[in-house]
Amino acid sequence: MLRRSVSSVSRAAAGLTAAVGVVLLLAACTPQPEPTGSASSTPAPSASPVEVAFLPDGTAAENLPIFEATAQAVWESEQRGEGRAYIDALIGVGFDRDAMQVTNDLSTVGHAAESLQFSVRWGENDCLIGQVGPSTGQLVVQVMPQLAEGRCLIGTTRPIDW
Repeated sequence: MLRRSVSSVSRAAAGLTAAVGVVLLLAACTPQPEPTGSASSTPAPSASPVEVAFLPDGTAAENLPIFEATAQAVWESEQRGEGRAYIDALIGVGFDRDAMQVTNDLSTVGHAAESLQFSVRWGENDCLIGQVGPSTGQLVVQVMPQLAEGRCLIGTTRPIDW
């Protein structure tokens, strides 16, 4: 019984392999459409960049693009590992300092933090949250629900007292 099942499976696998081969062969033989236009054609104009702006009466989701663009500019600068730089830049475009949180730049043993997080509480329910550092390798942003007591970040954050 087992020998018959193995033999049936082997025949089915061989049939499937042959069918895939035929499909690939037919696809390779199908004529391809001729390109239109000449090599000297002017490329289509690219889409214009979308302008982002701070929307004080907008939602957290509507303000995510300006939050992201602002944080990305800091991430691409020499101040990429400084939480204050993210906070200052976000304040500069209109976000409320009193609604912000930021984690420490340094670990408990004095090394650059593997992950730096910053946030802006938005309205009664939402938070704009950003994360950067060697652990992510890039800027990550997201709108998340607020935690208890109107906080956005879990754990210890540093005072924004400058």
